[in-house]
Amino acid sequence: MVDLDGSIALVTGASSGIGTACARSFARAGARLVLLARSGDRLRELQAELADDSGGACYVLPCDVRDRAAVTAAVASLPPSWSDIDVLVNNAGLSRGFDRFPDCSIEDWEEMIDTNLKGLLYVTRALVPGMVARDRGHIINIGSIAGHQTYPRGNVYCATKAAVRALSEGLKLDLLGTAVRVSSVDPGLVETNFSNVRFHGDRVQAAKTYAGMTPLTPEDIAEVVAFCASRPPHVNISEVLVIPTDQSSSTLVHRRLPDERA
Repeated sequence: MVDLDGSIALVTGASSGIGTACARSFARAGARLVLLARSGDRLRELQAELADDSGGACYVLPCDVRDRAAVTAAVASLPPSWSDIDVLVNNAGLSRGFDRFPDCSIEDWEEMIDTNLKGLLYVTRALVPGMVARDRGHIINIGSIAGHQTYPRGNVYCATKAAVRALSEGLKLDLLGTAVRVSSVDPGLVETNFSNVRFHGDRVQAAKTYAGMTPLTPEDIAEVVAFCASRPPHVNISEVLVIPTDQSSSTLVHRRLPDERA
């Protein structure tokens, strides 16, 4: 096990859900955090929380990963004492819409591609050369079961997550011979704001995603991410598929009636 105390971890999408849980997990392990997300206010709230709870040092980078120029400028703006990133957690991502392909919104497609795929590429490309030059570092991509198994109405979201899986594999191939590691942590159903975003704020529809079953929590995934990051340098957890006990595939979920859950 590697001591993460004093290491620097950059987490994208840190303002909510799995990203926030990862930030808390790394802070408890003594890591210094670079928090990146669009919401500067939420990042500053998290920064204050981590300082109060664990004394964790945080640097806030309000930035939209979809904006290549903004990503490049944000990474370049890091002070020297914060610029040598040891762990990158590519968590920023979303799903928009749940329609059959002929009925989908092209704007939804573009938002998913720009965030889930291009955003991940922009941040990774900005940080990987430094990792290679220092001959150390770890890239942990948050994928999805959707990258393993396509499901009806998942079309473009599944395509972006399949691309994340392929990029993780491609990175490992291209970084062979360096000490830079690449991991992919791929969750099934996790109860976050994910479904509310997918259904454009329809909370009633979003709640049905998790009805009658026990989903994963953001903390469940953050523990796996921290485990990957804390392995000895010669160990790379290449890929982890994490699903709830009540889920056996992307579409097969055991749901209990209300009286069964009592």
